[in-house]
Amino acid sequence: QVQLVESGGGLVQAGGSLRLSCAASGRTFSSYTMGWFRQAPGKEREFVAAIAWIGGITTYADSVKGRFTISRDNAKNTVFLQMNSLKPEDTAVYYCAAKFRDFRTTMSRTYDYDYWGQGIQVTVSS
Repeated sequence: QVQLVESGGGLVQAGGSLRLSCAASGRTFSSYTMGWFRQAPGKEREFVAAIAWIGGITTYADSVKGRFTISRDNAKNTVFLQMNSLKPEDTAVYYCAAKFRDFRTTMSRTYDYDYWGQGIQVTVSS
């Protein structure tokens, strides 16, 4: 079992930056693939980025490539999402997700993950 708590959301102007954090409980954080998803009003939850527990391999949605960076600090049980050059269409509730010891390097579907945070709002004004 792992509990996930997101922080760092808020309101930012277009072109600005935010860094989301997701703190995980437990002693085996380094064995989890971590992902970020987002859900805008009236839309399905969509994949943003993931970082694998093996080799720290990262994957991104095409819509955020070159603007967002996912990283992790296993010593602090935390995964980050640095979001730069934000656009109004990035407005959504952002969710952190975790999957224990999965050997796939690409996990971009909601059902790939077993644990979810409560979500945090990111609003980008034009």
